[in-house]
Amino acid sequence: MFEKNIRVYYEDTDAGGIVYHSNYLNFMERCRCDWLMSLGYNVAELEENQGLVFVVREAALIFERPARLFDELRVTAEVLQVGKVKLVLEQAVYTERQLLCRATIKLAALDSTSYKLRAMPSMLRQAMQAG
Repeated sequence: MFEKNIRVYYEDTDAGGIVYHSNYLNFMERCRCDWLMSLGYNVAELEENQGLVFVVREAALIFERPARLFDELRVTAEVLQVGKVKLVLEQAVYTERQLLCRATIKLAALDSTSYKLRAMPSMLRQAMQAG
């Protein structure tokens, strides 16, 4: 399981100092990008060098508790399934030991020019399954 720490800033919250619901998706996106970097893959380089991009096809979120201004969050990403074109992750956002939000995120690999489904390189799939 990969983990990333994120601090909540004013821009992440509503007028009451509570993290706006869509920002949990932003936190999870940052975690996924850093997870790929930890595996040796940069999303910008994947697009530039291999013509590969990832898009979120489906996101199912469950909110348990609110995050607040200046909270230190721990965002996790765990691989559930790696296919030729599909990637399924379980992601969660915590503060200290308390679960705030959990999600199942389904991604698809696309050709960056045609935006049609395309297979991920086997080395990338192997790295995802291992890490």
